[in-house]
Amino acid sequence: MWCHRLYYLQSRIQDLLRRRVTHWTLQQPHFKSLLPLTVHWHHTASKSLNCAWQQHEDHFELQYANTVMRFDYVWLRDHCRSASCYNSKTHQRSLDTASIDLCIKPKTIRRDETTLFFTWPDDHVTKYDLDWLVRNSYEGQKQKVIQPRILWNSEIYQQAQVPSVDCQSFLETNEGLKNFMQNFLLYGIAFVENVPPTQEHTEKLAKRISLIRETIYGRMWYFTSDFSRGDTAYTKLALDRHTDTTYFQEPCGIQVFHCLKHEGTGGRTLLVDGFYAAQQVLQKAPEEFELLSNVPLKHEYIENVGESHNHMIGVGPVLNIYPWNKELYLISSSHNSNLLICKHNKISFYPQDFVLPVPSAWNTLPSACHMAGFLSYRYNNYDRSVINTVPYDVVHRWYTAHRTLTIELRRPENEFWVKLKPGRVLFIDNWRVLHGRDSFTGYRQLCGCYLTRDDILNTARLLGLQA
Repeated sequence: MWCHRLYYLQSRIQDLLRRRVTHWTLQQPHFKSLLPLTVHWHHTASKSLNCAWQQHEDHFELQYANTVMRFDYVWLRDHCRSASCYNSKTHQRSLDTASIDLCIKPKTIRRDETTLFFTWPDDHVTKYDLDWLVRNSYEGQKQKVIQPRILWNSEIYQQAQVPSVDCQSFLETNEGLKNFMQNFLLYGIAFVENVPPTQEHTEKLAKRISLIRETIYGRMWYFTSDFSRGDTAYTKLALDRHTDTTYFQEPCGIQVFHCLKHEGTGGRTLLVDGFYAAQQVLQKAPEEFELLSNVPLKHEYIENVGESHNHMIGVGPVLNIYPWNKELYLISSSHNSNLLICKHNKISFYPQDFVLPVPSAWNTLPSACHMAGFLSYRYNNYDRSVINTVPYDVVHRWYTAHRTLTIELRRPENEFWVKLKPGRVLFIDNWRVLHGRDSFTGYRQLCGCYLTRDDILNTARLLGLQA
């Protein structure tokens, strides 16, 4: 008997949906004995809107914009944007989340054009724009890239012919600043030319885009090879590729270099896109990528030179990824790429009203330049501490994974070498791009600083860029 009833119900639903009935509630007398809960369907389809929802016992399911989304009822109440629940002037929540009944369910749900209205047991009404729900749903965020990037090796970067920005344009115009930020966000490195070779002018440049992050090295640092600090950087020795301040709990986000003087030979700067190398590991050995993004390591800096006495310890995996979309954001060992970046002469994941022109040389690149689903790096073999955070049965697998990544980072084709000179300032994303140098002779004088990542990204967003 129940089989016939279920078949009848299924046929009835299909018939109603074919006729695009706007709302129908299953009310058969024995329906609850057939299914664990009462289901409310809503289905509309037109040239302008195709939306369907299903009201479950413990969540709300929405199909819209080719996305199937599920929302917890507490979440829907908590994110209400009404005047009593949200301060639109300060963009802060007014509602006390702890006051919401954890078993709350809407009394009614209705749609008006592109807006859904939820009426709660106390008759409070919450309304949501359908597009807002898509943008802010978990399912929508999984499809979204936090920051568009172009991964590169030496050939890709040189063929792209990424232009430098003139110092005056950088300092005095938003267009020059925006061009610089575009380059920096996409590639993780950017250059400013024609800067007067002084520490003061370098500082002025840095402050244009961010607060300067003061560290144990001071605010602006100025150094030669006098070994005035307990760091290999203060020598004439070659430095292998690495990221800086891995021994901070939050490594510095951006590094600024300006060579003020060099009377000698050598000293070229090495740049390697750590995200490009990480993607090669992800494609060739995904289990090793997972290990590098899950095993925490200590990095340590111990200094007792002159008046400088420091003992810093930072803990984190080599690779850091956003858990919901696997986007890498920090390469943390001083040691899923899925979105197409360059195609049809535009960057497809910037806001719709902004199209970044693609240099003609980009047309020679493969049509599938991909964007990394990565977050950050922590890679520095000099400062990695004793490995005592990993069980014995994981240690050897970690060394194998580390070796795989190191091989990719050391491939000659992944190395981009540049000679820093007075007047040319280099900005490096320290969470993504590894740097090193040749050994050198003679007197070499550099200045620079670290910038706060939050402020750099804030500047980019205020310019209308996705960051």
